[in-house]
Amino acid sequence: MSDDVVLITGGGRGIGAATARLAAARGYRVCVNFRTDEASAAGVVDEIRAAGGTAIAVRADVSRSTEVDRLFQAVDQQLGTLTALVNNAGTLEKQCRLDELDEERLTRIWAANITGPFLCAAAAVRRMSTRYGGSGGAIVNVSSAASRIGSPNEYVDYAASKGALDSMTRGLALEVAAEGIRVNAVRPGLIHTDIHAQGGEPGRVDRVGPQLPMGRGGRPEEIAEGILWLLSPAASYATGAFIDLAGGR
Repeated sequence: MSDDVVLITGGGRGIGAATARLAAARGYRVCVNFRTDEASAAGVVDEIRAAGGTAIAVRADVSRSTEVDRLFQAVDQQLGTLTALVNNAGTLEKQCRLDELDEERLTRIWAANITGPFLCAAAAVRRMSTRYGGSGGAIVNVSSAASRIGSPNEYVDYAASKGALDSMTRGLALEVAAEGIRVNAVRPGLIHTDIHAQGGEPGRVDRVGPQLPMGRGGRPEEIAEGILWLLSPAASYATGAFIDLAGGR
């Protein structure tokens, strides 16, 4: 059995699920975190186990510290020492202009896209860092091309939250570089996942994809490949780095 243990937040669907499957295929023991969709998370775990891998599914709202503590304790107890974290869980809401936003929406976006990754990264550092007696590890944050382009008339709040995640990636990377932890991020572009339905346009990738330099939207599996590379020893000299996986956008 591999000594590598990865926790993937929001691991039941889309990019998270593709990452869970690929990580298991590469020998990781996998924790698939989910907040509401138990069936999807259980399905990913069943797939991994059927292929001979080791996986568990754990429900937790990662924007709540008590639930994050419980999530990481489940990993400790059922899978072993954490060596990798993928901060993938996130959300967006209906397309609108900034002057149409309300406080409640902003609170939801910040909680899922900023507070959650901060709390999970902190819990991971306490387990991985040589400062705490750990043996090191790797963190990959799933940001977005939106952090660079701002998503005007659609999701300025989502874009801003991912900008915050980019800043956290860089700052944390510098904090823990000497403690055996690498912190990097991928910035996906238009990917075929159901997050676009949350924004009110399920067919958004089909609409915008042909306008991209590569002429198409991306697949979750293509993002998973970048994430697994950053987690792997092949990326041993990469920290504070960003991989744009956006078809040239």
